[in-house]
Amino acid sequence: MNDVDGTQDGRRRPVRSGTRPTESVWDYPRPPKLTDDDRRVTVAVGRRVVADTRASLRVLETSHPPVFYLPRQDVREEFLRPRPGRTHCEWKGTASYWDVVADDVVVPGAAWSYEQPLAPYEALRGRLAFYPSAVRCTVDGEVVVAQEGDFYGGWITPEIEGPFKGGLGTWDW
Repeated sequence: MNDVDGTQDGRRRPVRSGTRPTESVWDYPRPPKLTDDDRRVTVAVGRRVVADTRASLRVLETSHPPVFYLPRQDVREEFLRPRPGRTHCEWKGTASYWDVVADDVVVPGAAWSYEQPLAPYEALRGRLAFYPSAVRCTVDGEVVVAQEGDFYGGWITPEIEGPFKGGLGTWDW
């Protein structure tokens, strides 16, 4: 992806270059569902690769770009440092947060996990999600565009269409 659609109405998305079918976030369910994804996902800080996997789970929820959860065994845990503070999701449970530390770069709160997820989201146990606004995330070599607002942490890839909740003026959607 070389460019980003410049619309101002929550439709931020990468320029489409792949062959995957289009997905509208308005077709995603609520409560969210989990789907397997075998595309290659990488997370990096500077030149350090923090994670590399082909075994992601995506969380799909109405009005939000998907969030990719990566298996811990595919994340270099030496780059992670637990961070104080928790939040609660009505569906998934209590989230723990992680700083990513690579060389002399500290990215505070760049990742989160559900250490004891609620049913039916137990498959998130042992997985981490990363904010694409904080670290460089790619899916099959394409750089992910971050969902606006930084609260939800959605990953906008070329096949994902909005508008997306998260930016200014969308909180009451």
